[in-house]
Amino acid sequence: MLIDKNLYNRILQKKKQLNSLRPFPKSALQKLKEHIMVEWTYNSNAIEGSSLTLRETKLVIEDGLTIKGKPLREHLEAINHKDAIEFVEKLVSKKFGISPHIVRQIHFLILSRIDDEEAGKYRNVKVTISGSSYTPPEAIGVPHLMADFGKWLKNKKSKINIIEYAAIAHFKLVHIHPFVDGNGRTVRLLTNLILMRYGFPPTVILKLDRKKYYDCLEKGHKGNLLDFVNFIGRSCERSLTIWIEAIKPEKKQKLDQKYLPLREVFKGTPYSQEYLSLLARRGKIEAVKFGRNWFTSNEAVKRYILSLK
Repeated sequence: MLIDKNLYNRILQKKKQLNSLRPFPKSALQKLKEHIMVEWTYNSNAIEGSSLTLRETKLVIEDGLTIKGKPLREHLEAINHKDAIEFVEKLVSKKFGISPHIVRQIHFLILSRIDDEEAGKYRNVKVTISGSSYTPPEAIGVPHLMADFGKWLKNKKSKINIIEYAAIAHFKLVHIHPFVDGNGRTVRLLTNLILMRYGFPPTVILKLDRKKYYDCLEKGHKGNLLDFVNFIGRSCERSLTIWIEAIKPEKKQKLDQKYLPLREVFKGTPYSQEYLSLLARRGKIEAVKFGRNWFTSNEAVKRYILSLK
């Protein structure tokens, strides 16, 4: 198993906890979906270089407003990503398997009206990945590689745990880099389609974690997928935490379980704030990142201390 066992066990526990809260209150679920739509769209586009802020993204996709001074392409990227999320959400309940055809449908929505000639079509030119030493395969081999990818999706589904399945699928598609543009947005949508079909909430890779994300992918291109699988695992844990905290009735929240900034939690522990931050970044303690800051609970730190004993 590639994923850290403690992290994986926490994910399973949180998934079980989230399931215990079903059926979700309609009002809380609607607010969550609106929040995720904006956060997911903003971060995925920002990773690729969009200059729209979180607030501007919200205005574009919820109110249909045009942001003065921002390129038309960035407005279309936000609108297209929203359309692609809605498409993925419709696919979650479908019984047919995930295939290269679905990948191309997602990509079509991502690039529609931006580059209609390339939308939904495999590339026929050589491409490079900015900032990476890895060179994707020649264009002539892409259809064959995508067919193999489809077979892998079908054959591996029941043989590895869902987090590793989603993370490795993510990496494999990046490794092939089948499109001229829009590969990153497409692969993050595909990853969430896989997770959501297994009852997980969508996971958002934050713009602030862009360097870490790319570093882990770079290690994968060199043959080491360990860091990338755990990176996706921590992103999944963050999403589970957000959903649980949003849906869980307040009366059920114990004081020790409340998520607090590290600067407040470390005072009651044998650790410094910096060391808790290190443990959070490495996934050693249960923690969630909001903006630039890590949050954890007193209970999570206690569990970590007990695990050492």
